[in-house]
Amino acid sequence: MMVNVRLGKTDITVNKNGFGALPIQRISVKDAVCLLHKAYDGGINFYDTARMYTDSEEKLGAAFSDRRSQIKISSKTGATNTEDFWKDLETTLRSLKTDYLDIYQFHNPAFCPKPGDESGIYDAALEAKRKGMILHIGITNHRLNVAREAIDSGLYETLQFPFCYLSGEPELKLLEGCRKQDMGFLSMKALSGGLITNAAAAYAFQAQFPETLPLWGVQRESELDQFLDFVKNPPVMNEELSAVIERDRRELSGEFCRGCGYCMPCPAGIEINNCARMSLLLRRSPAAPYLTPQWQEKMKKIEDCRHCESCKKKCPYGLDTPELLKRNYEDYKEILAGKEF
Repeated sequence: MMVNVRLGKTDITVNKNGFGALPIQRISVKDAVCLLHKAYDGGINFYDTARMYTDSEEKLGAAFSDRRSQIKISSKTGATNTEDFWKDLETTLRSLKTDYLDIYQFHNPAFCPKPGDESGIYDAALEAKRKGMILHIGITNHRLNVAREAIDSGLYETLQFPFCYLSGEPELKLLEGCRKQDMGFLSMKALSGGLITNAAAAYAFQAQFPETLPLWGVQRESELDQFLDFVKNPPVMNEELSAVIERDRRELSGEFCRGCGYCMPCPAGIEINNCARMSLLLRRSPAAPYLTPQWQEKMKKIEDCRHCESCKKKCPYGLDTPELLKRNYEDYKEILAGKEF
């Protein structure tokens, strides 16, 4: 059973499974193209990327330049001025081998871009829209206040925000706000950056909200196969999946790193977005891949922390990341010493 979703006032209607193209920057062009073609053949027709995702746009361009009209593509710019906005947009279109984007999004700005503001980027987006370079203007964020302002402004056609079964009342209110404004809602971090390991439960949760378009970050063919099977045979919320969700909500309540990476780069070279959640990764997935000499070296870099608190200031969730790093490193050393696993 193929389920579609309408992205609000854009009137874009696509399969209710978006392909989050951040992970494909980690695989070869050949493997990425094969993966993307398989997703397309399986009915997935919405692909989300960003200028910041290194060569993700180039890989999408290599896969879809000959079938561009059959899919929808959204990308993002982190520009904070008009010069960088146009530079990003032109690079994105060239990389994707297309002359338009279905949705162009401001990528997690610390403010809500508006017409006439000092940055000028919203006005630039309007001009790009008039020229047909972009069809719809969207925004992504990890900050509730910016997301609320974007919804209330009436300026945006889509909002991309973290939304999964670990979300609470504030996120549900954002979804309700989008519904009232007829804004499309793209669910970012539908698997909470890898902390949610039961894809069926995640899928069934999103299915309860007909207006959400979950963006599944896919890197491996086995992951894609699972979601393609869900397209044909969608998991339905039942007692078993509800129990999984309740257990995860209890285990992951409180402060934890979502792995969004907005604290990066670290001046000391620490891979904060993974090191600050290592304890959870070790307990929610096979531990062996994280105990290799390579990962031991990455965790040891925590000792080089300069306590500049740059990461803490940039965290959209207000986490004390230096303290999280410290706790995770102590836990990691205990595991290596054989006290667990």
